[in-house]
Amino acid sequence: MADAPIALVTGSRKGIGRHLAERLVAGGYRVVGCSRQDAGWSLPSYEHVVADVTDESQVIALVSGIRQRYGALDALVNNAGVASMNAALLTPGGTVERIFRTNFLGTVLVSRESAKVMMTRRFGRIVNLTSVAVPMALEGEAIYAASKSAVETFTRILARELGASGITVNAVGPPPIPTDLTRGVPSEKLDALVGRLSTGRPGTLEDVANAVEFFLRRESGAVTGQILYLGGP
Repeated sequence: MADAPIALVTGSRKGIGRHLAERLVAGGYRVVGCSRQDAGWSLPSYEHVVADVTDESQVIALVSGIRQRYGALDALVNNAGVASMNAALLTPGGTVERIFRTNFLGTVLVSRESAKVMMTRRFGRIVNLTSVAVPMALEGEAIYAASKSAVETFTRILARELGASGITVNAVGPPPIPTDLTRGVPSEKLDALVGRLSTGRPGTLEDVANAVEFFLRRESGAVTGQILYLGGP
C-alpha cells in the first residue's frame, strides 16, 4: 500500500461517510477519516482523526498531519453535514449558524487546506456533498437547502480557480437515504418527497458511492464544476 492514493473523507464515523471510506479502502485507497468523535470501528488502511471541520486550527492540523505522514493528498470527499427541518420563520439563529458552519464553512476550510497539498503535485479530486433539497426547494428545509446552495456555488467557482492546477471539484446531491440525517423526518414527508423523484425510490449508499467514485477517477479529469443530483429530482 506504499503507493496507494490518499483520500480524506470528512464525517466518516457513520452513514454515508463511513460507507464511502470503506468503499475507497476496498478500491485501493489509504483513507483518513475524521469526525468530532472516535469512529468506533476500524479497517486496514483506514486512519481516523478526531477533528471538527468548523474549527480552522483543527482543520489545518488535520491536513498538515496528512501531508507530513503521506506526503500527498489525492482525493477529498466533504461529507460532514447536519440538517434541521423547520419552517424558516421558526428557525433560531443558533440553528442557522450551526448548519452553515458545518455544511458550508467546513467544506470551505477542508477544501482550502486540501487543495494546497494537491497543488504541489498538480493533481487532485474534490467531491462535495449537496442535496436534492436545493433543486426541489423543499418546504421546511430552507436553511439546510440554502447551506447546500452555498456549497454548490463554492464548488463551481473553486473548480475554475483550481482547474489549471489539475484539480477537479464536483458535487453529488443524494435524495433521502436512511441515515441519521433523515431519521427525524416524518415518514409521510419522506414518502411524498420520494414520490416526486423520477426513480420513485429512496437513495442508497451505493448510489452515492457510485457517483463519488466516478468523480474521483483519474480518467475524470475533464469533469469539473458539475453538480450531480441523484434520483432525478
